Amino acid sequence: MIVRDPVQGDIELTREETRILDTAQFQRLRGVKQLGTAYLVFPGAMHTRFEHSIGTAHMAGRLLRAVNRNAERDPAGCRAVTPDEVRVLRFAAMLHDITHIPFGHNIEDQTGLLERHDVPARFRAMLGDTEVGSVLESLGVRDEVLAILTGEGAGMPAFCKQVLSDTIDADLLDYLRRDAYYTGLTLQYDNRVREYFRVDRESERMFVDCEKQGMLREDIVSELMRVLDIRYHFSERVYYHHAKIAAGALLARMVEIALRHGALTAEELQHSTDETLLDRLERAETGEAESQDRLQRFARRFRRRELPKRVLVLPFYLNESVQDELLSTYFERGKPEARYAWEREMETAAKKRFGRDLDITMYCPARRMQLKEARTLVRFPGSGDRILELSKFGTHVARLQDLTDAYPRLWKMYVFTSEQDVDVRRRLQEMCLDALPADCTNGLQL
Repeated sequence: MIVRDPVQGDIELTREETRILDTAQFQRLRGVKQLGTAYLVFPGAMHTRFEHSIGTAHMAGRLLRAVNRNAERDPAGCRAVTPDEVRVLRFAAMLHDITHIPFGHNIEDQTGLLERHDVPARFRAMLGDTEVGSVLESLGVRDEVLAILTGEGAGMPAFCKQVLSDTIDADLLDYLRRDAYYTGLTLQYDNRVREYFRVDRESERMFVDCEKQGMLREDIVSELMRVLDIRYHFSERVYYHHAKIAAGALLARMVEIALRHGALTAEELQHSTDETLLDRLERAETGEAESQDRLQRFARRFRRRELPKRVLVLPFYLNESVQDELLSTYFERGKPEARYAWEREMETAAKKRFGRDLDITMYCPARRMQLKEARTLVRFPGSGDRILELSKFGTHVARLQDLTDAYPRLWKMYVFTSEQDVDVRRRLQEMCLDALPADCTNGLQL
């Protein structure tokens, strides 16, 4: 089967892969947008995890072909990937996002009421007694695919996990190109970067050889850094765009209300698409008047793109000294009570001062911002035969150190409100800041 993809071109799927594609669990991904609420900022960002999953399988195949070409050039030091390993890895690549729920990063990372999509239990459930699980079982590969996706189970070579969950991997190489295409941003890497990967024969780890005749291959290092630079720019411009964050805060709070009042279950989320989730939230019955009114009010606003307005923005560079206190107080996983109490206190004070009801939401899109993308293994001149993480060479690669330093500075904590009047928001800003730890510093001017 040939799939015509606007990003990767023609993608060839085997008959076995088509069987996976045709399952209900895989088809659900057609309704789960890759970038969540980003379409409210970048109208073209309507691409889904369905096409990304196919693209990741394609990219995994291209990456493994490059590994085998390099093994032919250096058979003593490098190991080839067998056809059976390629087959299983392409299945795993197709299914690496199968557990994603709609708007998952907003819901899982913020509310703390659900485990992350990539925890082993989620994969075991999705690939267990399901249609897609039965297909994998009939193909004789379910255990191997689960071992790759969960990182559990012995017998799988180290490179199998790296192909899908490393710094620069098949997943990243597809979604960077796909996200650029659909957001309209001209951020591109050279396809040649995938040609540098090898698998070490002794350790069976995948790495990039940055050495040639005792000299550093600056061109290879430059290509690696280009990929990491693009990932950082997407974080700045798309993944953590302030309006996308505001929409995500609204959506996360709706799901949080529904989950806590039993109007929605984690299992229902796992089987939902973006649209079926929004429809469910609009019709949900919490059994309690205040939460029901709030949920319906938030749902109407989301549909109309009436996004909450920023009251406070606490950036890392102004709040490094209190970041840990804020996180441990208001964003401890599974313990939202302190955050709820603070929001209720602010809403009560606002009603007393302004004479009307205001919705106030505290939101932190990520507990930590860090350069996770420095784990790719490399061999540099002077390291002998040792294969080390790229992060070990920060002092030798200035741009890598710059990125390592820059990522934490993307961290922000927000307070949002439904209030449109900017003068009211200025006064509310003072109230909210006074109710936070004394060393908190607001970075937003209204």
